[in-house]
Amino acid sequence: MTVSPRVAVDPFGADIIAECAKLRSLGPIVPVELPGGIPAWAPTGHDTLKALILDPEVSKDPRRHWSLFPEIGEHPEWGWILGWVGVVNMLSTYGSDHTRLRKLVAPSFTARRTEAMRDRVEAITEELLTELDAAGANGEVVDVKAAFAHPLPMRMICELFGVPEHLREATGRLIAALMDTSDPSPEQAAWVQEQIGTVLGSLIGYKAEHPGDDMTTELIRVRDEDGDRLSDEELLYTLLLVIGAGFETTVNLIGNAVVALLEHPEQLAAVRAGAISWEQVIEEVLRVRPSIASLPLRFAVSDITVGGVTVPAGDAILTTYAAAGNDPARYGEDAAAFDATRAADDHLSFGIGVHRCIGAPLARMEAMTALPALFDRYPGLTAAFESDELKQVPSFIAYGWQEIPVRLQG
Repeated sequence: MTVSPRVAVDPFGADIIAECAKLRSLGPIVPVELPGGIPAWAPTGHDTLKALILDPEVSKDPRRHWSLFPEIGEHPEWGWILGWVGVVNMLSTYGSDHTRLRKLVAPSFTARRTEAMRDRVEAITEELLTELDAAGANGEVVDVKAAFAHPLPMRMICELFGVPEHLREATGRLIAALMDTSDPSPEQAAWVQEQIGTVLGSLIGYKAEHPGDDMTTELIRVRDEDGDRLSDEELLYTLLLVIGAGFETTVNLIGNAVVALLEHPEQLAAVRAGAISWEQVIEEVLRVRPSIASLPLRFAVSDITVGGVTVPAGDAILTTYAAAGNDPARYGEDAAAFDATRAADDHLSFGIGVHRCIGAPLARMEAMTALPALFDRYPGLTAAFESDELKQVPSFIAYGWQEIPVRLQG
């Protein structure tokens, strides 16, 4: 099979769904170029991505399995990828190392622990809605992302990991910068690396002096009592992963759901009437507008053949959730359309198998609390935007909007 020329991925993610369709037209897996010129492969369909995620010959460990990892230092324009592959956590480990790190964090995200957080999620939701009452009392336009979709999961993950007030703003800036792929300059990459050490190093130092009933304190205890289970480096980068993934993805899940329902008032009416459940809404948003569109990177341990194309051992592979969720071969010709009656709960947006997102139950619970509360509180909630006015966050990784302006009363 003829392989297409390498296609440059838009670092701004300006039209992710159209880009997925373009790549899909070129084959089941396509050579692409990431910001800074990093070569990789992009699976373009649901079944292809699922097979690769589950394939034991696909690794998440760049140190062992990415042929270009030793060359990163020779390419300053590749420095931005270090925030994703130059770390040691569940996102960049393979086999027994991945299992060991996952077991340290998983107890905080069990169904029982998640259910125990429900009252706190409901309380924060009510506080934010009360603040919204004042902000939009006279028909003023309110950014529902900044005022509601962002602070709810941010506050929850900070409470879960004991992030003190004085570090929360810096933590939010760090995660936003990590997700931003629009500036692959060496200076920006160096700033992000510096901030990881500064912000999360400060968190570790603070919790060492002020231990509490939180996950950071527990991870510090594991490091101090059994360094073989968690090193200093793994502690730092595990916090980067779980705090970042624990709020940023839920921000976009809630925000993308609000936009989808406002753009499809007939489906919103069906939700209000009980004909469509909130669970259906959330699963459809996860499918068609996943909070993470493409996640860097996985690596071929050996030569892998996909649809007649061979991905050589040592090559990088994107985890393309948006392409999988919008695949017409899986979801029909209208796959890119939001349809909460579709019942397509087989999406891959939280991963699958041993790499399934451990925070998925918490994300779903937060969305299941926030969305009904918002639309029940403001039955006249209307968009203060045209669909083509919304601006995607500057990222090919994250899928969400910079702002979501609404009026609370129609």
